[in-house]
Amino acid sequence: MKLKGIHHVSSLTANARQNLDFYTRILGLRLVKKTVNQDNPSYYHLFYGDEKGNPGTGLSFFEIPNMARKHPGTNSISGMSFRVKTDDALEYWKNRFEELGVRYNPITERFGHAVLPFRDSEDHEMVLVSDQNNKGTAPGKAWTGAGIPEEYGITGLGPVMLSVRYLEPTVQVLTELMGYRPSGEYRTDEKPSRLVHVFETGEGGNGSELHVQQRKDLPDERQGRGSVHHVAFRVDTEEELLEWVRHLEADGFKTSGFVDRYYFKSLYVTEPNGILFELATDGPGFDQDEPIHELGERLSLPTFLEDRRKEIEAHLKPLPSTIKGRSE
Repeated sequence: MKLKGIHHVSSLTANARQNLDFYTRILGLRLVKKTVNQDNPSYYHLFYGDEKGNPGTGLSFFEIPNMARKHPGTNSISGMSFRVKTDDALEYWKNRFEELGVRYNPITERFGHAVLPFRDSEDHEMVLVSDQNNKGTAPGKAWTGAGIPEEYGITGLGPVMLSVRYLEPTVQVLTELMGYRPSGEYRTDEKPSRLVHVFETGEGGNGSELHVQQRKDLPDERQGRGSVHHVAFRVDTEEELLEWVRHLEADGFKTSGFVDRYYFKSLYVTEPNGILFELATDGPGFDQDEPIHELGERLSLPTFLEDRRKEIEAHLKPLPSTIKGRSE
């Protein structure tokens, strides 16, 4: 049982239409699935990714209208990142952010890689990280449907930052239970500078890393719009996922057990500082109910909700098409 890297990250938004515009038009990600929150189908659950929504490229958002802003703090997923091919790509994005009014900070370096920090309108803290000096987990293939040149496009998810009150219990779970291994550390640019511990799994590199910092100086984060809800890790097969359920529960962890998310199979577990982890299979993929060339164009519902389609669609505000020349 070996985790292969980051599978996807799931966040919170208060406005699906605004969210769709930022992540497709500005960042150039592909909307690979327009569906609903399976636990509350009155609201959207949007999945973005590379050209096919490959594992390791996915960012999803649960829409919760009128949700208050997050109150940042510790015991949280305090940052996430996207991969681009080269340092030159960061210059392209810096200029693009300037033209489009996206908030960003100067290009800097983290753990041997050039990075460009930025935020969306709901204060999600993100960076673009260059793969120029990276080895390890392969990236996806950038979506070019938004007009961003392929050589500059986003190719997948990079390192995820965890902020925890107590470092040792999280490190113990990552290394002794989940198979992550220490790969180094670095200090942040802020003052006072903070030590960040880096862990990797699978083939390593940007597509697998967790960056963990201890923050005893902050209150716990209060989640709201702009919060990252959970991070998911790649599991190869459904059989292996069932082994993980047994493995975690044998170690005393309470888990969700096996959960069928249709596009992948999952289990959920909370680590000792209260951060939600998901383990998710690489398959079967987002083309289960739509052809590849039409991903994200219609509302997709899992089979157990299909008989409620008319009711669900009546409660949802229509979203614009992400294919040029087509409108909904």
